[in-house]
Amino acid sequence: MATYDDDKQHLSSLFEVGAERLKLIGDNAKVLMQGYLTGGIDPAALNERTLRRLINARVLYQPDDSHELKLRHPVTQLVAALVTDESRRAIHADIADKLVSIRGFVEGLREAQRMGDSLRVDSQMLRIDEAVYDLTAQFEEAIYSLWHRLNSNFGFVSNLSDKIRENERAQQQIKRLIDGMSLIDFDELIELAEGNPTLRKTLVSRLQQQMSAHHGSLLEVQKRLVELMTRFREQQERSLLVLNMAGFLREHPGFMVGDYSYRTQVPALVNCAAPIMPAAAVGLDKPEQQSDITQLVHTLYRELALKQKTDTSSVSADALQGSVHSTAAQQAVEARQQQLKEDAMRYFIHVCEAQEPPSALAFLATEELPWPPEVWLFQVLAEYNALPRQEQKLFAITRDERRISVFNHVHIIEDLAVRFKAV
Repeated sequence: MATYDDDKQHLSSLFEVGAERLKLIGDNAKVLMQGYLTGGIDPAALNERTLRRLINARVLYQPDDSHELKLRHPVTQLVAALVTDESRRAIHADIADKLVSIRGFVEGLREAQRMGDSLRVDSQMLRIDEAVYDLTAQFEEAIYSLWHRLNSNFGFVSNLSDKIRENERAQQQIKRLIDGMSLIDFDELIELAEGNPTLRKTLVSRLQQQMSAHHGSLLEVQKRLVELMTRFREQQERSLLVLNMAGFLREHPGFMVGDYSYRTQVPALVNCAAPIMPAAAVGLDKPEQQSDITQLVHTLYRELALKQKTDTSSVSADALQGSVHSTAAQQAVEARQQQLKEDAMRYFIHVCEAQEPPSALAFLATEELPWPPEVWLFQVLAEYNALPRQEQKLFAITRDERRISVFNHVHIIEDLAVRFKAV
């Protein structure tokens, strides 16, 4: 019954928000349609309250301070579909088609420049701006949808399986967005722009800045995913402890918690209180203690003066000795780190030469290297990640992992195996 009521309330909320925003679009239909035709909206055509409502409703947006307000990509596509404007309606919304459209518009721009057709040049430039804005707006809408999913569906699941499925869906969407961003080749866009400063600013500078912002947003989304999953596991662990304790109490209704203060052997979990140290102070208001106080103060001053004199005489020698010791220690640490790096590279060379290459720990034992296993595995993994992307493709690395607990999905790497893939 609670689930039905929640769904009904959710639908009612969607209805109210949708009706309000559709009415907002209808009330400002003429201004929005003029912006659709001209490619931009003058803020002076709307009052401040209406303008803020349209931006909050994700109907309008401003790419940057140097540009005027524009219609968002979904609104543009809605208008294009309603008026059957085939020249601006995106039939295929994938990134590759948008990049092909941008190349076609650039070729049309060059052709118009060769023919001296200034009107067509302006039209093609406007189409290039709109295509670039549509491309970035598509990523922005997808990231906004992903944030909405994290703050709604992802946060309200009842069991770990649903949480894992939602996590996988979000990770797959992030992967699709990253794959789409990887299709944008800025070297090719630089060649397309050639010496046109306006085209270069649109295709390279502004697009690269917006893609960097989208990459940062995706990184924050991934951090949020990890945070939510970790928090859910902690909550599930606590709830499992409570459920098990409730089951134990149902099986043993007469169970009573004992008073640990009456036990001779207290468990270490309970017996963790620090000992109380009694405080002592001199009674300054007692005349019989004044002679003792005077003697203590004189003794303290003599000790401080003697200590200050000794410290002054030995400060230069101690500073020099400390500097030499610090330099020697730093050199020893650097030499040890360099030796660890060379041993790891020697393992990669051995993997390339051996017919049946050993695992990282097997190589460590065979060569009798003095490194702890955990440090050795970290160094091998770090050397692999430090390789250039083209060299990483020559190696296949597999991890021998084990699950730390049945209540926790954290895995511990037991060993690493590196294989050389012949090209």
